[in-house]
Amino acid sequence: MEVKPGYKQPEVGEASNQWRDCDISDLCLLQRGFDITEATKKVGTIPVYSSSGFSYFHNESKLQPPAVITGRKGMLGKVFYIEEPCWPHDTTLWVKDFKGNEPRFVHIFLSQFRLERFDAATSVPTLNRNNLRGIPIRLPQPSEQRAIATALSDVDGLLGGLDRLIAKKRDLKQAAMQQLLTGQTRLPGFHGEWEVKRLGDVATFFKGKGLPKSALSESGAERCIHYGELFTRYPETIGEIFSRADISSGVFRSVANDVLMPTSDVTPRGLAKASCIRVDGVILGGDILVIRSDTNLVHGPFLSLVIRYEETQVLQLVTGSTVYHLYGSNMKNFTFSLPTLPEQTAIAEVLTEMDAELAGLEQRREKTRALKQAMMQELLTGRTRLI
Repeated sequence: MEVKPGYKQPEVGEASNQWRDCDISDLCLLQRGFDITEATKKVGTIPVYSSSGFSYFHNESKLQPPAVITGRKGMLGKVFYIEEPCWPHDTTLWVKDFKGNEPRFVHIFLSQFRLERFDAATSVPTLNRNNLRGIPIRLPQPSEQRAIATALSDVDGLLGGLDRLIAKKRDLKQAAMQQLLTGQTRLPGFHGEWEVKRLGDVATFFKGKGLPKSALSESGAERCIHYGELFTRYPETIGEIFSRADISSGVFRSVANDVLMPTSDVTPRGLAKASCIRVDGVILGGDILVIRSDTNLVHGPFLSLVIRYEETQVLQLVTGSTVYHLYGSNMKNFTFSLPTLPEQTAIAEVLTEMDAELAGLEQRREKTRALKQAMMQELLTGRTRLI
């Protein structure tokens, strides 16, 4: 890992000289939480934390901040750092004694320690505090613990800011879709009434062929789309094609401007996905509904945006109970308002730019998360030291 300003690589033996080998019991003392029965439950302002996190408010606290709580029964592995009076539920273990260690460091250390490894192997996942005895660990001095906790908290602050910004941008995009895709707000330079169209009157419907997952190959000569990727990998407009295959006969290929939808799923909501492919010749697998419209009348990216926005209408066209299906005969009855082709294109460009900005922020967030993980691996082992 590259050493950034403010950090240094320890000399040989330096980490072992300044970090002490000890038992996990030297990190903290864990105590079982307290039960609340229906008879003793009283509504107040004190948060109660169970193994999965915040549960409800009580009128009494058992723990003053700073507090570190983790799951004891049910959900294991989550560790919470709490900066207000709270009540640790009976399904938790809480830190009764930090043993002179920095509380934020204890939280970070336990979060990365994978406490779920020490499950007592009962029918309900259970972590007994006695299971954690005798486990060897290495600890820095409290001053270095505080420095590590501060550095990682700074990264957490950056992640929190990115989360809030992404949520705000998503809300703005949703509002823009509501205004622009319904004609409530018009882009500059566009006027005139929109026409209400039935999709079956402006498009024809096809279905992809074959393409099991076993046919996908990283070195395949042909670009292809497997129907499962429409749920997870492709947005409203398809840019990069992720998969390849070595088949070429008996296949169904795309035409630029096609709108693709999955035709089967175990949940109906998964079928309200639409993605426009902008290139010819890509192999389209089975269970893909292909909506092919006149490029002089319908702009594919606009149509895929409208279909996604009109999720409720799509769900009314879905059939099935255990496995849900969506066919071309169903989507023929999908209705939507259609502006002129130039206005469709302009609307799609505005919303696509918003998508690109969101994707950039999400990519930045993932890189920041990866950076934090790398920092934790270095700092919590003493391989890299803070100056």
